[in-house]
Amino acid sequence: MPLQVGDKVPSVTLYEMGNDGPAAVNTDEFFAGRKVVLFALPGAFTPTCSAQHVPGFVNNADEIKAKGVDAIACLATNDAFVMGAWGKDQGAGDKVQMLADGSGDFTRAAGFEFDLSERGLGVRSKRYAMVVEDGKITTLNMEDGGGLTISSAESILEAL
Repeated sequence: MPLQVGDKVPSVTLYEMGNDGPAAVNTDEFFAGRKVVLFALPGAFTPTCSAQHVPGFVNNADEIKAKGVDAIACLATNDAFVMGAWGKDQGAGDKVQMLADGSGDFTRAAGFEFDLSERGLGVRSKRYAMVVEDGKITTLNMEDGGGLTISSAESILEAL
């Protein structure tokens, strides 16, 4: 059954591009003792993700953090090299951490898989945004289709 509000985020290892290459990010440690906005999307460099989803969080990062959020992170089923390059392309800098779920461990454990194999994209993550407080999901905005509505930065700002 997919995760829902009140559930703990999956305990897995994600990756983030560091100065010396991919660095492991343990989700138990990443979410512990802080308030994090995590948004996920089907893939780096894809149209809606690049034109709207990531830019919305980059542009609204200061307002989101002003509401008591310690970190904003973007998760996609891409590797750390792609996420690092995409973060640079999007100007994520220190506003949005780009987390790689290359093997889909987080996505599968959350029950948020989206099979795009018919379009040559394999199994990806559904588009969503969540607020996580000390490892527990307090807000979950899951998109029904391919559009961007309730998982946008603006929707998360309203929810905060």
